[in-house]
Amino acid sequence: MRLLTLLIIRLMAVVLLCLAAAIGCLVWDAHRSIESDVVSTAARVNQRLQALYWQQLLWRNGTQRGTLMPLPEWDTVETQSIISPGVCVTFGLPGADRHKLCSQVEALGPTAPGWFAATYLSLLGADKPVAQPLSIHDESAGLIVTNADPDATLRRAWREISTVVNVAIMLAAGIAFLAALMIGHALMPARAIITALKKLEEGQLSLRLGKFKSTEFNHIANAVNRLAGTLRQTNSERMALTARLFQVQEEERRSIARDLHDEFGQALTATTALATVIETNAPPDRPDIAQDARAIAKTQQRMMGALRTTLVRLRSQSIEEVGLEASLRQLITDFNAQSKSGTVFRLQMTGRLAELQKRVAIDLYRIVQECLTNASKHGRPTEVSVHLEHRVFRDPHIALTIEDDGGGDISRIHTSSGHGILGVRERLAGLGGSLSIANAQRGIRIFAMVPLGPEAVRA
Repeated sequence: MRLLTLLIIRLMAVVLLCLAAAIGCLVWDAHRSIESDVVSTAARVNQRLQALYWQQLLWRNGTQRGTLMPLPEWDTVETQSIISPGVCVTFGLPGADRHKLCSQVEALGPTAPGWFAATYLSLLGADKPVAQPLSIHDESAGLIVTNADPDATLRRAWREISTVVNVAIMLAAGIAFLAALMIGHALMPARAIITALKKLEEGQLSLRLGKFKSTEFNHIANAVNRLAGTLRQTNSERMALTARLFQVQEEERRSIARDLHDEFGQALTATTALATVIETNAPPDRPDIAQDARAIAKTQQRMMGALRTTLVRLRSQSIEEVGLEASLRQLITDFNAQSKSGTVFRLQMTGRLAELQKRVAIDLYRIVQECLTNASKHGRPTEVSVHLEHRVFRDPHIALTIEDDGGGDISRIHTSSGHGILGVRERLAGLGGSLSIANAQRGIRIFAMVPLGPEAVRA
């Protein structure tokens, strides 16, 4: 989940929690307010009825108190005016019908939904009535019962809560919108840092992040810049070391090729000569000696063929002598000659390849050689084509494409434990180039790109 979304969700959770707490406080406050209205209404009504009671006593001179009740009309507009909205007063003489007087509830708001009524009553319960005697001196005067109308209580609580909830929803939407803008603006440096890290992953080690307004993001940007500098230095050192290793490898190959040519070549030539002498001088009665000499000569010929193949793979000094183009043509000719499956190897070269520096030319030669060997060893292609181009427009570079029609699986190439492709990648890394392997129409296509700086081309 994105950080912006996560922060907004957490912010909305806090808003909803605060809203729930506010609703709870409003419900409780409404409940207490209704209780207070019931108590105050009970006091006012009791005072009003007591005044009527004592007034009636004075008019009758305190006589016939037992037949004094009921009081004169008490449920008048004047009495109703002192009853708080949503409160009911019930009064009657003992043994007589009790009369109930309620204030109007419609002005308190709309009817509350059923779920709200059930929730409110389950949490707070019904309001308790307030019962007071009309006169503490005369119990026969009657009992005044004041209580809140349940419907009025629910209407009042629902009106206050719904109003606050509507306002809170609008505030929450505004807060979410403004918070998204502010948090998104505050997190913009994170996108730049992520983009920079992706570029570092792609090998663009020269990038630098600028200053940000946030101190924390500045620390991260400085760390990314230091990482880029360290990676660039490490990559430069690795490329220099790789180039030196391949240079040592070429020198070692040339040394081994000279030793094989001078020592084993002379020894095999001498062996051929001795086998010929033995065959010529063999006694007529010993045909087995001549046969053994011919067997030795045949074995020597096979060894000479294997030696020539090994020398072809080891030698690269021909590049210094005849150049990259002639060396690649000879390489293609050798592969065509040595192919036992009838594979045809084709070569196409464009551009001024003769201007390439010795090190670049040798590495390109080795890359082509390794790719052709892999195509012959791991597949059964009928044709392998090599296209080498020196492009000088815009950014000068060498483009090498090797494609075969021998099928093949890219996943096996990427997971292979062999060192052929790894060596190709290391050579290209030493030259600052790149390698990509993809499916061709009927096989595998390998594309290598080598950038050419001023030092890679001979003046």
